[in-house]
Amino acid sequence: MRIGLIGAGAVADYHIAAALELPNASISAVCDIDAVVAQRAAAAAGGASSFTDYRDMIDSGTVDAVIVNTPHSFHLPMVTDAARAGLHVLVEKPMATTLDDCDAMIAACDTAGVALTVGHIQHFMPDKVAAKEHIDSGELGDVVMVRDFRSTDYRPGTRSGWFFSPTVAGGGALINIGGHCIDRSLWFGGGRAERVLASTVNRFSSEVETDGTIALRLANGIGASINVISDPPLKADSLFIVCERGVVVADPRSGTLVQVDGRSRVLHERHPDDIQHAFTAQLADFLDVINGGRPTVPLSHARHVVEVVLESYRSAAEGVARTVGAAPVVSAGAR
Repeated sequence: MRIGLIGAGAVADYHIAAALELPNASISAVCDIDAVVAQRAAAAAGGASSFTDYRDMIDSGTVDAVIVNTPHSFHLPMVTDAARAGLHVLVEKPMATTLDDCDAMIAACDTAGVALTVGHIQHFMPDKVAAKEHIDSGELGDVVMVRDFRSTDYRPGTRSGWFFSPTVAGGGALINIGGHCIDRSLWFGGGRAERVLASTVNRFSSEVETDGTIALRLANGIGASINVISDPPLKADSLFIVCERGVVVADPRSGTLVQVDGRSRVLHERHPDDIQHAFTAQLADFLDVINGGRPTVPLSHARHVVEVVLESYRSAAEGVARTVGAAPVVSAGAR
């Protein structure tokens, strides 16, 4: 499978390394608006072609699929253009910045008969996989509560400028970092959100929110709390899953622990290759979907993450809890 990488910043190196590791995939082309960045990534991929316009790459005949690794609001045209060219698509999270964009992407890939998956990397992180497998074993009983806390840094100058554009990014810390938290809280909570109460703070003279908190009520009755804090003195990325008979904590910085009746044990020890392992597993999942398999992350889930983010922003603006909409109908043809 010849894969074109659109956007060579941020996590591009992980995507490239994943393709180099898998025997049935290669990065055959790289596109970035910065020619030097595109050429560097193309060289790292083993001599791939480089482009500065994704449309030229799509039309080049050098790719069978694309990974869209660009600012959030750019996803729609890139995904739909690729689909119309008959190319399979893996798009980074968040899927889009509006539900209409999500639906248009799904429809375009469905009509073209190509695979579409969304890069929610949390589902492939070894610390989260270990936690999910243990919970699914039944030893701890049902999940009854989820608590998620992540630190980040949204001081201007700490990341690319587009992250601070409400139009390009669709928001700030909640849609970006909080998108991971919403994703994994819904995943471990085992249900769709039906109620959301959120608050946000804009610090550092930022146009987008730098900090935020979200309280979710899932349709199955489980409560989930999410906190994203910018530039704290202590860094954190901790997911607590409270079950009937024990608590699991998953953290990529320290691994995965479970505690039952005062005794704890390790489910997964942190390894320096954990993040790369996740990206490789994600790409393998994409290739499986291309071959007719079911995605690890359903499109309905990826769309719902965007829906929850948008309702969180509305809740924060209005100062009241919001009801999350009904489940969408997602075409089976688009997987």
